[in-house]
Amino acid sequence: MTDLPNRTPPHGGDVYHLVRSLGIDLADLLDFSANINPLGFPPGLSGAMQEAMREIVHYPDRRCLALRQDLAAYHHLTPEEILVGNGSTELLYLLARVLKPRRGLIVTPAFSEYEHALQVAGVPVAFQATTEAHNFALHEVFQAQAGDLVFLAHPASPSGALLDPELLLTVAARLDATGAYLLLDEAFIDFVEEASFKSHLRRFPRLMILRSFTKFYGIPGMRLGFLLGAPELVARLAGDQEPWSVNTMAQVMGRACLADQDYMAQTQTLIAQERQFLFDRLAALPELTPFPSTVNYLLVKLNRPGATAADLREQMLTHHIVIRDASNFRGLDERFFRLAVRGREENSRLLAALEQCLGS
Repeated sequence: MTDLPNRTPPHGGDVYHLVRSLGIDLADLLDFSANINPLGFPPGLSGAMQEAMREIVHYPDRRCLALRQDLAAYHHLTPEEILVGNGSTELLYLLARVLKPRRGLIVTPAFSEYEHALQVAGVPVAFQATTEAHNFALHEVFQAQAGDLVFLAHPASPSGALLDPELLLTVAARLDATGAYLLLDEAFIDFVEEASFKSHLRRFPRLMILRSFTKFYGIPGMRLGFLLGAPELVARLAGDQEPWSVNTMAQVMGRACLADQDYMAQTQTLIAQERQFLFDRLAALPELTPFPSTVNYLLVKLNRPGATAADLREQMLTHHIVIRDASNFRGLDERFFRLAVRGREENSRLLAALEQCLGS
């Protein structure tokens, strides 16, 4: 039997392939490569899905109106300023295809799908590098030609550093003045919602803010994300979006997620505590340098000469723990890896395994 053609994604989340390769059950693999809420999904989702079962005999609402109304209320916007997609990644490919600028510009290091989305759309790509000295976060204004589409993550990925709000305002204003589009990827901003740039959305008609339900709400398997933008821009993108790309269950789950304020507060408290615990323990190991973060992952650098993240990843797999080799982020080298922030028991198990692997 011939296997399906495959473009293996150079990012985390490929757990099914890993458990098949290791010959173990999924429950026996501890995944630190994908940055998903360690609390799991909100407790009310199971009941909401059960109630929605009777609706799957109908096609989904292709406009996702009820979900967009809930999102509008939560983010203090209008439904016309929101486009829902089958994960935020679908929207990346959609906007690259629809806007098709003369050139794309990516602030690096960055999520690999930015570059691939532009390549699929036939758009030439340029890069604006950041540096280790600035925690791999943008720290200065760059130049862009009219018609560019700029991809910028806030917080930075994979370092998790927040961008300076005044710098963001300057960048957005300068790009808007040149006619360029700015895609601000806020897939992880839920962990620091107060830092979102969404309050400035209406100042910049070419600004798009990408958001995700995946990480904060722990539902990567449902594929649900959304984009915030000017109504005219949202309508233009919606006009080329594939019909029914967001299924009924995903829409129902999104609404249930937004209703659970207790879960949101518990998540923010847990992640803040465990991120600090993990950072302090990693920093105490002379072989490692962790970078400060504001979200649910930590970028880490290997200090030992000759040590590579790829080798460490293979060693960690013998403990049934998977880490994210970050060497394929443009701008990083073979010494960098990334870790999700999980619960205390899991974080402690990770640290014990790291100490064994580094000691050997």
